Amino acid sequence: EGCNGTIFAYGQTGSGKSFPTRGAVDPSPHKGTIPRAFEHIFESIQCAENPKFLVRASYLEIYNEDIRDLLGANTKQKLE
Repeated sequence: EGCNGTIFAYGQTGSGKSFPTRGAVDPSPHKGTIPRAFEHIFESIQCAENPKFLVRASYLEIYNEDIRDLLGANTKQKLE
């Protein structure tokens, strides 16, 4: 049981992917896709009858054929 989801933002460097996915920090109407998705997921968990959940997220960047985990401890480290 469970569900998986993916948000895939593709485009040229500087084409405007970061703001729609992350959004602004404070103004609520300017939240991006990721904060809105997290909000929805955790609201659904609070309303659920089964208290066991595992939520795992990754935020990867692929640039010049190098993959980096932007949520990892070292965002400069390349992944295999």
